[in-house]
Amino acid sequence: MAFLVVLESMTPAERVTFVLHDVFCHSFTEVAEIVGRTPAACRQLASSARRRVRASRAPATPAAQQAGIVRDFKQAWEAKDIGALVGLLDPDATMIADGGGLVSAVLYPIEGGEQIARYIIAIAGKAPGLTILERTVNGQPGLVAQRDGVTVTVAAFDVPGNRIKHIWAVRNPEKLWPWAEKSQH
Repeated sequence: MAFLVVLESMTPAERVTFVLHDVFCHSFTEVAEIVGRTPAACRQLASSARRRVRASRAPATPAAQQAGIVRDFKQAWEAKDIGALVGLLDPDATMIADGGGLVSAVLYPIEGGEQIARYIIAIAGKAPGLTILERTVNGQPGLVAQRDGVTVTVAAFDVPGNRIKHIWAVRNPEKLWPWAEKSQH
């Protein structure tokens, strides 16, 4: 998911050049024909795209520290403690939710730690009886929300440093089926 965020930060020409050359190993001559630029211009686009990828890599936060931050987030969410949530979220944090058009989810990214905290508190108020479990999501500490033993949301977190920078919440039931088996254990 983090890679998709980096791809979105690229210009369309950078994105196409990067994917075709660095991912699919096409020559710059071939890429130039596709994007309508010179091979030299495509080299520059790929170089710029690689800089964006390198810049997006924050120093890795130890897994135990990430798990502690996600645990604190879970506890603040359960307690409906907006101040604690704001303190755990980067002021420029972003939250993206995927309902797939099948269940309710915010349609646009929520930007800003305070706005995310307010949204999370609003969800907690509208979803009594929600059980929040700490689980590994995409190889990182994450959260799984269940209602009556059924997984309704899986949340992945990006925690560079000591604050949450990105949250990706999947609510689309068609994408949650792998979690149905896990919730039975």
